[in-house]
Amino acid sequence: MAFTTTSNFAGKAAGFYISAALKQANSLDYLTSIENIKFKSNIQKMAGSGVVADATCDFTGAGTLALTEKVLEPKNLQINLDLCKSTLLDSWEALQMRAGAGAPPPASFDDYVISYMGEIIAQATEESIWSGTAVAGKFNGFLGAATGYLLPGVDATVVQSTASGAYVAGNIIANLQTLTADMAANISAVLRKEDLHIYMSPKTYALYISAVSTLGYVNAYNMNGDYEPVFEGYKIAVCPSLPDNQMVAATKSNLYWGTDLLSDFGTTGTGARIALMDMSQLDGSDNIRVVCRFSGGVQTGVGADIVRQS
Repeated sequence: MAFTTTSNFAGKAAGFYISAALKQANSLDYLTSIENIKFKSNIQKMAGSGVVADATCDFTGAGTLALTEKVLEPKNLQINLDLCKSTLLDSWEALQMRAGAGAPPPASFDDYVISYMGEIIAQATEESIWSGTAVAGKFNGFLGAATGYLLPGVDATVVQSTASGAYVAGNIIANLQTLTADMAANISAVLRKEDLHIYMSPKTYALYISAVSTLGYVNAYNMNGDYEPVFEGYKIAVCPSLPDNQMVAATKSNLYWGTDLLSDFGTTGTGARIALMDMSQLDGSDNIRVVCRFSGGVQTGVGADIVRQS
């Protein structure tokens, strides 16, 4: 019997898989998400000056409030792909025949393809969040510019901390101490914020673990239980796509991720809509046509409350 599959996912079934895949873009856990952006969203910043004055019996105006804005404009992206069924069928059939009495129910072939596409979207999203540039298939990331400052839209108000050199196990603690000293000197107003993190790459974090291991602080890197990685009390956020030899200190509430979470084909809660079309009934080929559309973009809030080391 010939193997065929016919589907046109564009709702909850597709949404479940894409949503789960996007959660694998770990950096999203440490960003503030803004949903339902069809085009642009303005991030408004209010700054007050001299508003508290000595009391009088009369109404006497004092101080100023300055409102400024930054624009978060997610970029629309897509996947248009023809997949020959045979290229994925072998691995899917192996999944169907998974050994063991306790093996989970096998996925349908359509679900398998959707999950595979979801992994591709997750990887592309994670890479763009920190290192993306304005090229095809990517959006501008926080560190994707050659200007030396966080992007997009942040200028020299971002505090720059200088590392002593490329990170190695022998200097990572000293570089972290330089970073925290610059944090104390420049962003003291947010030091006690619950959502303050030091963002670093997996390699940088591995160097830190190696350093504390050498020093004999076993409890500092015990991964059992509910351990939360910290340095001198500051929480560490390990972000897969953050470039090596760079760290960023910022609050989650000051780093924004924007996407359109409402699909044009219904509310999926994913920011992506995906369709699978079996072309065998249309042109006689053995291809599956994958069509997916999604959007993403990042923006910072107050640049002066961010410290970047490189």
